[in-house]
Amino acid sequence: MTQQTQSPAAAAFPASECHAHLSAHRALMALSPLDGRYAEKLDQLRPIFSEFGLMHARVTVEIAWLLHLATTAEITEVAPFDPTIATEVVRIASDFSEADAAAIKAIERQTNHDVKAVEYWIKERLRNLPGLSGAQEFVHFACTSEDINNVAHALMLRAGRDQVLLPKLDTVIATLREMAHTHADCPMMARTHGQPASPTTLGKELANIVARLDRARAAFAGVDLTAKFNGAVGNYNAHCAAYPELDWEEINRRFIASLGLTFNPYTIQIEPHDTIAEWCDALARTNTILIDAARDIWTYISLGYFRQRLKEGEVGSSTMPHKVNPIDFENAEGNLGVANALLRHFAEKLPISRLQRDLTDSTVLRNLGVAVGHTLLAWESFARGLGKLDVAHEAIAADLDQAWELLGEAVQTVMRRYGLPNPYEQLKALTRGQRITAETLREFIAGLPLPQGVKERLLALRPRDYTGKAADLARRV
Repeated sequence: MTQQTQSPAAAAFPASECHAHLSAHRALMALSPLDGRYAEKLDQLRPIFSEFGLMHARVTVEIAWLLHLATTAEITEVAPFDPTIATEVVRIASDFSEADAAAIKAIERQTNHDVKAVEYWIKERLRNLPGLSGAQEFVHFACTSEDINNVAHALMLRAGRDQVLLPKLDTVIATLREMAHTHADCPMMARTHGQPASPTTLGKELANIVARLDRARAAFAGVDLTAKFNGAVGNYNAHCAAYPELDWEEINRRFIASLGLTFNPYTIQIEPHDTIAEWCDALARTNTILIDAARDIWTYISLGYFRQRLKEGEVGSSTMPHKVNPIDFENAEGNLGVANALLRHFAEKLPISRLQRDLTDSTVLRNLGVAVGHTLLAWESFARGLGKLDVAHEAIAADLDQAWELLGEAVQTVMRRYGLPNPYEQLKALTRGQRITAETLREFIAGLPLPQGVKERLLALRPRDYTGKAADLARRV
């Protein structure tokens, strides 16, 4: 088969097709803060995950299927379209507008079936084009609604990921990577169990987040979204009844591949949603890493290691005028939690369907955009919070310079190398549960029977110097 026209599904969903903002009244009365308080922050997602976006994706799939049939030589009842007419057919999907969506909704009020309403609307549009009277009944040919819906959802998820989520995640990762490199050499007290622990560097701790996010991003970007197009119960029953001589599995495989998706040959009426579950799991894993990061940065702010830049006119507390709260990281953590609750429900529920079909997935799938909306809000908040941070080097250094007990690990490990007796126990008796001074530790080191050069190196060691390869690791991320 020679593809004569570019598939309309190959084009990105145009953001210009949706009005950006709801009316003030509707925003105030919205049940979800995504369509109320936070509405203007989610404009990128509306053309993709709104009901308009779902309709647009369905129209895209129906038109692409009609064009595919018209360019399948064995189906002589649908002749290849004249190039000018083919362009007009493609524009039914590519120029889809809010007015078009409203027209489909009007039809749905009569049909009480959303996909059938799309079919009828497309047929009406085709009636206005010359020479297509014979093609009208090949709209939705041999399709069950799920053939259209599962492909539409795959296209929506791919667009949301590639056009919106990954670019925003890349911005967050790039900012953290720059901070890791900038502060690679900034020594900082680590804390394990909330207690002072062997020093690290600020850059290395940020590099840890970057490394985790890099891996999570690769997993999310690499989810291979599958789609099916095999009829009411997955066996091409209607296809074979109409054209028993054709290789429908190959024809439909080519169709799904033309949309940039992976063909799933084994399904019931619905595509089993396993790759949607993978997509949700991968996104939730990314969000979990950012929850961990938001809590750590929040804690560093509370320790005074980061200062937050002030914004004119902002208030931190209704009664305590001194407050500068880490609200961006708190908002990020909260929205990430909401997103993950939904994403994990999707991943657990969507792959389960009774026998060949039940409808419990349908209403769940309509909430995909809600989880993505809370995710994007969180990532925006996290990025905004990073942009307000200044490192308080003096506070970090002050904490470290008063923690000479942190060198106990270094001293007892060197003692082990040179065979001194009970090194751990000696340092435990000296340091456990108490702060010691530089003089106390150096007096202890001076009394050790170590080679002179080794002893001098330990005597010169300060907590800020005891960071191992932290700086190198931070620069390599």
